[in-house]
Amino acid sequence: MPDPNVLIPNEKIKSLRFIRNEITRPNIIAGDYTYYDDPDPTVTFESRVTHHYPFIGDKLIIGKFCAIAKGVEFVMNGANHRMNGATTYPFNIIGGEWERFAPALSDLPIKGDTVVGNDVWIGQNVTILPGVHIGDGAVIGANSVVASDVPAYAVAAGDPCRVVRMRFDGEKIALLLALKWWDWSEEKITANLGALCSGDFDALGKLL
Repeated sequence: MPDPNVLIPNEKIKSLRFIRNEITRPNIIAGDYTYYDDPDPTVTFESRVTHHYPFIGDKLIIGKFCAIAKGVEFVMNGANHRMNGATTYPFNIIGGEWERFAPALSDLPIKGDTVVGNDVWIGQNVTILPGVHIGDGAVIGANSVVASDVPAYAVAAGDPCRVVRMRFDGEKIALLLALKWWDWSEEKITANLGALCSGDFDALGKLL
């Protein structure tokens, strides 16, 4: 079975790296087996999490077994500007005398943590805006801009990102959410890969 504690799980695909074993920021949390895929070894996953400043305190939380393609960017709350003044221009970042006019955190439209569930597939060049929650099993199409929440097991795409369809009917989605296969042991996952990969819901239902 693959080792979740290595950076590159497959030496034949060096572009694929387990995020959890690469991140250094305490406000980024990723589950086992979640990977970022980029052929440029100088591009770290953290470099794709932008405007992420410790003094704001927002977190990026990503579940287990997520597949994140190259070019994906998580824009965090530090990108937001004050909206209650006559101007949105951030004079304070220019420096000098203008630093006196830095906004208080309460003046900024902070939208909370960004949360990605388990078993989420995010296509190439997707931009995910602050405070978005993406449910378990969702699929985000390439080049999408995700500005609002995406429900579990939805296929969503576009700019702005919208739900295109649901992957399964409500009964099957409820089964998968109850099953939480991503929390199984590696041994149990391995023993049931046939059912997981084929979508054999009769077999999966017997595992509840």
